Amino acid sequence: MGDAFQFGLIPPGSGVLCALSGGADSMYLLCRLLEGRERYGWRVCAAHLNHGLRETAGRDEKFVRDWCGRRGVPLAVGLEDVAGYARREGLSLEEAGRTLRYRFLGQAALEAGCPLIATGHHAGDSAETVLMNLIRGCGLKGLAGIPERRDNIVRPMLEVSRGEIEAYLKEHGVPHVEDETNDDVNYTRNKVRHQLLPLLEELNPQAAAHIAAAARRLREDEEELSRQAAPLAAEGLDIPDGVALPVRVLREAPRPLALRACAGLLERAGLGAQAVHLERVLALALGDDPSAGADLAGGLTGSMSCWCWPLGRTRSPLRPRSCGRGSRHGGSGASGVRPRPALRRRISAPGNFTSGRKPTSSVPAGRATGSPWDAGRKRR
Repeated sequence: MGDAFQFGLIPPGSGVLCALSGGADSMYLLCRLLEGRERYGWRVCAAHLNHGLRETAGRDEKFVRDWCGRRGVPLAVGLEDVAGYARREGLSLEEAGRTLRYRFLGQAALEAGCPLIATGHHAGDSAETVLMNLIRGCGLKGLAGIPERRDNIVRPMLEVSRGEIEAYLKEHGVPHVEDETNDDVNYTRNKVRHQLLPLLEELNPQAAAHIAAAARRLREDEEELSRQAAPLAAEGLDIPDGVALPVRVLREAPRPLALRACAGLLERAGLGAQAVHLERVLALALGDDPSAGADLAGGLTGSMSCWCWPLGRTRSPLRPRSCGRGSRHGGSGASGVRPRPALRRRISAPGNFTSGRKPTSSVPAGRATGSPWDAGRKRR
C-alpha cells in the first residue's frame, strides 16, 4: 500500500506551520512534516492553543513544549478563554474553539513567516463531515467533505486512515496525549464518530474510506460546476445599496449553474447561505408572482421586482432598473411581451455589503498582544 500522505500539497522549500494539539493526529502530522523538512527543505514550525477548557490542558501544553524543544521545532503557544468567548458571541463551544483556533494559527503563521498552515484532518474526519452535512441538509458542496486546500490552509492527511495513523505512531515510537472530550457524545461530531460510523462499518469495514473517496470525487464535480458558474455570478452589478444580478442570467442557465451563481453573488456581498436558501432565491427569480417573497438566512427576506434582484443593506425599497412596457431584459422587444420578474432582496442585518471584496485568507487575523514565539510567554 502506498503512502497516502500528500507531500505534494507543500512546495519544496516552503515554510509550513503545524497545528499541534499533542493528540495522535497532530503528532502524526508533525512527524510527516519533519520528514518533508529533510526531503524537500521545508521550514517547519508548530503552534499549540490552550483552550482553557480542561484540567489536562496544561499537561498537553507541557507535552508539546517538551517534544518540540527536544527536536528543535519552533513552537508558538497561545491561551484563550473559549468558554467566555462562546458566551459573549452566542456560539457553541465547538464553534468558538474553531474560530479562536484558526485566528491564533493565522497570527502565529504570519509572525513565523510561514505561508502555509497544515492541519491534521484525516479520512475519518472527512467522512464524519459528509455525514453531518447530509443530516443537516446540504448541496453538492456539503457532500464534498473537507477540502484538501483552502487559501493558505493545507490538509495533507485527508487520504490517511485512523488505522494508518495509529500504526505509524506505534512503529516509530511517537507518543501523544488523549483529549478526554473526544469521547463526549454530547458533541455532534463525537456522536457521529463513536455511534453512527461504527454502525456503518458493521455493514462495510471500509465505510469511512469509501465515504471520503466519494467526497473527493464530488469535490472535483463541485469545483468544475463552480468554475462554469463563475462567469454568471460575474455579471452581478455593484449598486449603491449592494449588488444585483439580472434575472436573465438565472433563467437561461442550467439549474446547477444558476444555484451556484446565486451562491457566488451572496459570497460577493459578504454573505453565505445554505442549500435551502439558495433554492428559495432561485425559485423567486424564476417565478412569475411579483408579490412573492421568502424568508432567508440571517433575518433576510426576498421579494420580486422586474429586471434584477438587488442585494444590499437598506430599509427603503431598492429601485430596480426600468422595464418599459414591451421591453425585454436590457433591450427593446415586441409589444405585449411581459417583462420577466426578478428577485429583490433587502437586508436588515448590519454590515456593509457594497464593496464586493473577498478575504484573501480563510484565517482571520488575530489580535496581536505580543509574539507567541517569545520564550515562556503565552498569547492571550
